[in-house]
Amino acid sequence: MKKTGTLNAQLARVLAELGHGDSIVIADCGLPIPPGVERIDLALTPGIPSFVDTLQVVLSEMQVEHAVMAEEVRRFNPRATQCAVELQEAGIGVRLISHTDFKALSKGARAVIRTGEATPYANVILFSGVVF
Repeated sequence: MKKTGTLNAQLARVLAELGHGDSIVIADCGLPIPPGVERIDLALTPGIPSFVDTLQVVLSEMQVEHAVMAEEVRRFNPRATQCAVELQEAGIGVRLISHTDFKALSKGARAVIRTGEATPYANVILFSGVVF
C-alpha cells in the first residue's frame, strides 16, 4: 500500500508520466471534457473535493512551469482568483485567456481532473516544468 502522496492511482500515474510542457487540467464539475482526453473523475458531491484542495495536492507533487485560467474568473470567482494570485506569488506565471479559448486549449491536455467544485470558472491548466 502506498504510504504518502496521491492515493488515487489514476492521478498518481498521470503525474508520474508528465514530461516537460505536458499539461493537465483541474476542473470544476461543469467543464466539458474533450473527447479523447483522459478523465480522472474525483467528484463525489457538489463541493467535494474542492478545486482548492485538489490544486494543493497536485501542486505538492507536480513541478509547474506556468498555468492558464479563464479571464472570466476575475469577475465571477474570488476564491479561484485568489488561487491565481497565490500561484504567481509562488513563482508560477498565470496567463488569463477567454473561457472559449481555455476549453479549446484543454483539448491538448494529458488529462482532466474533474473535481466536485460547483463555482463558476474554477478551472486551471497546469503546464509541467522540469526539476533540474
